Amino acid sequence: MGILMRPFDWDDLRFFLAVARAGTVSQAARRLGVDHATVIRRIEALERAMGVKLFERSPRGYFLTQGGERLLPSAEMIHQEARKIGRELISTSHGVGGVVRISTLEGFGNFFLAKRLPNFAAEYPNLTIELLTLQQIVALSRREADLAISLQPPETGRFFREKITNYSLYVYGSRDYLAAHAPIKTVADLKEHRFCGYIDDLVFVRGLDYLDEVGKGIRSRLQSSSLHAQTESARAGYGLCVLPSFIGSQYPELVPVVPDKVCLTRSYWMVASADVAPSPRVQAVRRFIRAEVDAAHEIFVGLPSEG
Repeated sequence: MGILMRPFDWDDLRFFLAVARAGTVSQAARRLGVDHATVIRRIEALERAMGVKLFERSPRGYFLTQGGERLLPSAEMIHQEARKIGRELISTSHGVGGVVRISTLEGFGNFFLAKRLPNFAAEYPNLTIELLTLQQIVALSRREADLAISLQPPETGRFFREKITNYSLYVYGSRDYLAAHAPIKTVADLKEHRFCGYIDDLVFVRGLDYLDEVGKGIRSRLQSSSLHAQTESARAGYGLCVLPSFIGSQYPELVPVVPDKVCLTRSYWMVASADVAPSPRVQAVRRFIRAEVDAAHEIFVGLPSEG
């Protein structure tokens, strides 16, 4: 008799297979490119949905239970079918051609999307991708871009609009800076520290003016229109900086400061003109961005690591 399956997240099977093959959570996490806690959480979610224990935990690793052994062939089959579908999509991708210009805010474009675009470009050899990472607003209606990643989608006009994710922002400081300056235990303590941030009169996008939300009266003394420059200033030990968690978590030397008291939330939207949104070239990019963001959900909305 097979396992009685209740509704569950199909992606959890990927984590189940990784642990079943690796034998340990740590090795599975490395292969999947996620942290140890994420793997455990996804396995536990699958066990709750299945209503059965899938692994026996021991100091030597994770071993399949009888329930896990029964699930394994089905999970392997689903994995093989998913890979087959992927190969079929890649084979048809050679027929998709043209140019797609993506306009995106610097944080999403440079720190998330840019490193993932090469694999997509390799799958679509007849497609040319142009990536704009500008702070100012690009007019989709004038075809200055085909697809935009924005904090505020247009409220009127003929546009395709899709919210792709919320994301969290925290105050970060380098370990060296925090060790050499007064401790920060409350929001009020932040006012005694240097900040780096955006140039006040060059914030063209509503939602990037973070500091008033962090604490009234806080102003950045080192200002730049570039989020990369702000990040590097914080890493160099100049002072504190507000960063999305998917950026701050990339640097072990950066530590979130009072994350239980200061956590901002923003949303990324994917927008395209209604005229170009249905085209195969734009649909291919939309699917790619959606899939990459979904796969990286934890780094956008998860709690920051202080380790």
